[in-house]
Amino acid sequence: MKNFTFILFIILSISCKSDSDIQPIDNISLEPKSEGEIVKHTYYTLAYSEDNEQAYWVYYQLTPNLINGSQTRTDDFRSDPAVSTGSATLEDYNGSGYDRGHLCPAADMTLNKTSMSETFYLSNMSPQVPGFNRGKWSTLEDQVRKWALAFDGLDVATGPIFKDNIATIGIDKVTVPGYYYKVLYSESKKIMLGLILPNASSSKSLEQFVVPVDQIELQTGVDFFPGLEDKFEDQLEGSVTLVGWF
Repeated sequence: MKNFTFILFIILSISCKSDSDIQPIDNISLEPKSEGEIVKHTYYTLAYSEDNEQAYWVYYQLTPNLINGSQTRTDDFRSDPAVSTGSATLEDYNGSGYDRGHLCPAADMTLNKTSMSETFYLSNMSPQVPGFNRGKWSTLEDQVRKWALAFDGLDVATGPIFKDNIATIGIDKVTVPGYYYKVLYSESKKIMLGLILPNASSSKSLEQFVVPVDQIELQTGVDFFPGLEDKFEDQLEGSVTLVGWF
């Protein structure tokens, strides 16, 4: 019954996409809005949560050039000097049993040494269950890169959801979140996708984690892609459609 309801919801959402005259305004600012300290690096921006010692969100424009570069992993994990209150440290993660899970993946930033190295700031990390980080989260990251190449770029916002948190680690008490999200917007296709995944190993398909972006905003308090025209933004964020994605 649940599967039938989900499929019906998708069909109804697709049928409501008749407002073809609605267009977004020029890309004034798609950077999310929320609480937290805004930290701007060369190729991505984040909002840092001192209470949780990680980002509320990380935002970047994922282009084919960033994906198709030749820079290899630097693995220079380190604290982020741009966080005024001090970010998490390597000691927080050592012996914790959790992976230093990238929010902006290293494989998204192969353009040059700077783009790659900046992904290893610990402000860009969140404690992830190993089976999740190396499993379904990695699968989603790979798929996002495929979409970015197919759509000639994507706007990506990603981060933790501090709900049903699992634990804290280290002397800085870094929160181990219960869930993670990704919100994706294709300027070329004028489509948006939101996903919520539990911080746990899973054999489910990615389609089963798709939710309305409005639901992610409600659970995180983040306003995604506020530079879009309001009616267009509401249309995309309030519905679920897999058309164009899967």
